[in-house]
Amino acid sequence: MTFSSIMPGGFGIPLWQNVILGFLGLSAGGIIAAGVFAFLAIIGIFPRIMGRTKTRQILLYETLIIAGGILGNISDIYEIPIPLGIGGNLILGIFGIASGIFVGCLVMSLAETLKALPVINRRIGLAVGLQYVILSVALGKLTGSLVYFARGMCL
Repeated sequence: MTFSSIMPGGFGIPLWQNVILGFLGLSAGGIIAAGVFAFLAIIGIFPRIMGRTKTRQILLYETLIIAGGILGNISDIYEIPIPLGIGGNLILGIFGIASGIFVGCLVMSLAETLKALPVINRRIGLAVGLQYVILSVALGKLTGSLVYFARGMCL
């Protein structure tokens, strides 16, 4: 008699194999998460955000980053539906804005780390106004995304 016949939902796999697979999955996920957060810390995204917002509440930032990672994983694993009412659209809007801000901060921190902006500046011969070039690229991406979703191409 195997443990899978005792444990419901074992998919015919013995309990000891489920335990080992669960341990390996959690270990691999922890290693990947540690690598991602180490990468974000090394390129300086968190100190940059703290410096821009002029706050020194490091414990709050750490807590929110960890909570965001945990909640993101839970919503991804369990595919929690968000009802599309007034509250659902508000939640999706806030999530979209927060994701856009995060990606923008990540890109700018990475560009500063790689010292890409001075190279781009020299190559295109732009003396002033590089921020307008970056803004126009971002607005083009925003416009393309809005057209993509407005036409229903995402379904």
